[in-house]
Amino acid sequence: MSGLLIAAPSSGSGKTTVTLGLLRALKNAGLKIAPGKAGPDYIDPAFHTAASGEVCFNFDPWGMRPELLNVMAAGHGGGRHFVVEAMMGLFDGASDGSGSPADLAAQLDLSVVLVIDCARMSHSVAALASGYRDFRKDVRVAGVILNRVGSVRHEAMLRVALERVGFTIFGALSTDEALKLPERHLGLVQAAEHEALEEFVEHAASRVEQHCDVSALAKLARRDAADALDVPALLPPLGQRIAVARDEAFAFTYPHLLQGWRGQGAELTFFSPLAGEAPNGRADAVYLPGGYPELHAGRIAAAEPFFVGMRDAVKRGALVYGECGGYMVLGEALVDATGAAHAMLGLLPVTTSFERRQRHLGLRVARPADDSIFRAPMRAHEFHYSSVVQAGKAEPLFRVEDALGADLGPMGMKRGRVAGSYLHLIDLAQDIDGDRS
Repeated sequence: MSGLLIAAPSSGSGKTTVTLGLLRALKNAGLKIAPGKAGPDYIDPAFHTAASGEVCFNFDPWGMRPELLNVMAAGHGGGRHFVVEAMMGLFDGASDGSGSPADLAAQLDLSVVLVIDCARMSHSVAALASGYRDFRKDVRVAGVILNRVGSVRHEAMLRVALERVGFTIFGALSTDEALKLPERHLGLVQAAEHEALEEFVEHAASRVEQHCDVSALAKLARRDAADALDVPALLPPLGQRIAVARDEAFAFTYPHLLQGWRGQGAELTFFSPLAGEAPNGRADAVYLPGGYPELHAGRIAAAEPFFVGMRDAVKRGALVYGECGGYMVLGEALVDATGAAHAMLGLLPVTTSFERRQRHLGLRVARPADDSIFRAPMRAHEFHYSSVVQAGKAEPLFRVEDALGADLGPMGMKRGRVAGSYLHLIDLAQDIDGDRS
């Protein structure tokens, strides 16, 4: 089948910049592209979409069942140049090592190209690359792209070392301060906030076009068209007509989730709380996804049409569900980094604070506390720096376990048909008697 996984020994090696440059180079060549991102990530896919002009889907080998991964790869990547950026290091996964980019490469038959930060090494690059190539026989490491090369002499040393162990070198990129992306507490600053994103992507593409073998990389990325596969059971839609919040404060949605809801017959509409918009008055469900509400808390608190529309939705019996940032907005107040408290919707008895940042991170299995909102175990992830500082009386939404199966207790809350938690839902989990849970 093939397709290309851009991976690295570790985070910070430059694989995002290389991926963006390659996607734009393939687009400039007039090729059909299917961008992807391994693992749970909302920010990098928006950059991929900007670079390629195509929607980027997540392929999460821990959070998604193998049959869903296969269907998505066939539908999204089949007959296109399928370029997936890995997360972290090639073999980094959950606490037990599962769900790594290497697992994804093996599952989807992707060729792997390693982006290696060479700034502080020379001949040792051969030992590093050989170790990654030989570590797993079911993972095909096709070659490397050398990044942050210091000089012509430095590149020559790297090439000699790698050629001695039979490694294909697809390119060598020198250090370029113009190819640094600004970061924030959850990763990169969002694509929509990058004032010179187009210039950045074009510059990255020009570097890749000049210093990498784009033709050879395109051959690796080309994925055969496949027969349509049976779609497995998916996360059920929240309602028949779902209003989805979408703007810079509510930007974290997974395309596969929305696509799955549409495929099950749900009608989706979108609204921007920051623009003073209310959810569709006909919606029988409202979804507030995660994002950065703490950066826009004052504007959210002043968005009267949003407040009125949300309360009207509750009055007519619509199901209201918030994830992470959306959960924070459903609460009574949000305390920002300066310590200022901003009144939120008040639909759940919870106050969250960003004043003292504390990282909460991990892969989760979420089991519904009852069947009033969700009915089956789900795989999810948690990543936030805010904390609950006050919680009133409400029913728990989930019982949660970590990736090793340790019981983390109840998480989230619900009142009637209003519910939320810090978790981001990814996919159904297999039954407890199956291979996964």
